[in-house]
Amino acid sequence: MTNQENHIKQTIVFVKKELKNAEGGHDWFHIERVYKNALLISKTEQVDGFIVALGALLHDIADSKFNNGDETVGPKVAREFLLKINVDPKVIDHVVKIIENISFKGGNTEQKFTSPELKVVQDADRLDAIGAIGIARCFNYGGFKDRALYDPEIKPNLNMSKAEYKTSTAPTINHFYEKLLLLKDRMNTETGKQIANQRHIYMQGFLDQFYKEWEGEA
Repeated sequence: MTNQENHIKQTIVFVKKELKNAEGGHDWFHIERVYKNALLISKTEQVDGFIVALGALLHDIADSKFNNGDETVGPKVAREFLLKINVDPKVIDHVVKIIENISFKGGNTEQKFTSPELKVVQDADRLDAIGAIGIARCFNYGGFKDRALYDPEIKPNLNMSKAEYKTSTAPTINHFYEKLLLLKDRMNTETGKQIANQRHIYMQGFLDQFYKEWEGEA
């Protein structure tokens, strides 16, 4: 086993332990899916696979949604862990920047850092927010936050600030328009775009059926 392979193995063990009791849409299985997505996308991109792997595995190690909105916790936890297992400082800095810049945050926040590795991990994470899994995660989180399924009187807000996005209590269906349906056109890689197109169509079909059932038409 190479040093990098050992570091990845140690990271997987660490993340599984840290996220053992996490909310269902942000648990180890979410991380595992993003990790697999990232490995798939990496096959057609010129990237450092080690940085991609660590970025994918640690991207949600302490999501701000579950830490009173504090966006510094995740990067700090990741940095401390990677230092502990003696990962190269330059690699750690890159991984931390991926964690700091991966989030959607309402889609209206300027990204301060970019790299081929961030683009791959970001696409991998966004793919898990759309399609069948994305729908399941969306309603799981809505239930976790005790939100209404849908309210025709409450329209989606497509121009939310970062603060508004983070504190929104809107019905779950609104989140499709405020984030999920926007992701197809925000993918970075060709592989990501191809997969996102398929999942986007699936979500549109779901919404069509949802509204028909809501109105008693189907």
